[in-house]
Amino acid sequence: MRLRFLGKETQGGGSPTLFDTDEIVNGKEVYVIQGWRITDPETLAQLDIPDHETVIAVPKALMSHLPEETPHGATEG
Repeated sequence: MRLRFLGKETQGGGSPTLFDTDEIVNGKEVYVIQGWRITDPETLAQLDIPDHETVIAVPKALMSHLPEETPHGATEG
């Protein structure tokens, strides 16, 4: 998987970061997001998380780094 840096929200070391990728997962184009691992049992109990997935939290401001167009040039929306 090749990652392309899109942006980061600096909070000190290990800042949440957003990457674009050329990877196709389950037939879908994907972004890779680095964020804070959610471990709170009460929060996790509200979710149905398959074994092959995880849940992270990122600052909402990180989403400002999402491109307005898909990698193929079509405007999302």
